[in-house]
Amino acid sequence: MLLEEETDINQSIRINEAIRASELRVIGVSGEQLGIMSRSEALHLAEEAGLDLVEISPGANPPVVKIVNWGKYQYQKIKEAQKNRRSNKQSELKQMRFGLKIGSGDLDIKLRKIREFLSEGHKVRIQIFYRGREMAHKELGYDMINRIADLLAEEAVVEQQPQMAGRNLSIVIRSK
Repeated sequence: MLLEEETDINQSIRINEAIRASELRVIGVSGEQLGIMSRSEALHLAEEAGLDLVEISPGANPPVVKIVNWGKYQYQKIKEAQKNRRSNKQSELKQMRFGLKIGSGDLDIKLRKIREFLSEGHKVRIQIFYRGREMAHKELGYDMINRIADLLAEEAVVEQQPQMAGRNLSIVIRSK
C-alpha cells in the first residue's frame, strides 16, 4: 500500500530534470520567495544547496517549484495522505436483530449496543424477525419497532420508515 502512494506522488510531481517549463517561480529552502527565474538557474540553485527542485504547483503561471530534500518531502506527503485517510473514516451501517419474544434484559443490552454504535457515528438497521406463525401478527412487530424507536428518540432519528422484507421488518436510524 505504501508503494502505491509513493508511485502516485511520483507520477503527479516532477522533480529536477523532469520539470519542463522554461520559467519558474522558485521558493527557497526556508520558504522564502526567490522570484521568477529560468529552469537552468533554479536547477543550479538546488544543486548548490545539495537538494532537489520539486514542482509544487504545475498549474500556476509560471509553475511554482521549491528547493527541498525530495526524500523528506515525499515522506511528509505520504504521512499526510495516511492521516487524511484515517480521519475520513466512513460510517458503516450496523445491524441489530430482535425477535418478537425478546426479554426486557436482552432488550436493554441490545439498546445499549445500539447507542454505542450511534455515538461512534454509525447508522443502525434495527430488524425484527418473525418465526413461524408470528407472521400472522405483523402488528406486534410494528408495535415493538415503534417502542424501540421511542426508547432511542433522545439519541437517534428514524431515517427509513418501517419496511417489511420477507420475514423481517426493519428501520434505519442515525444519531441526531
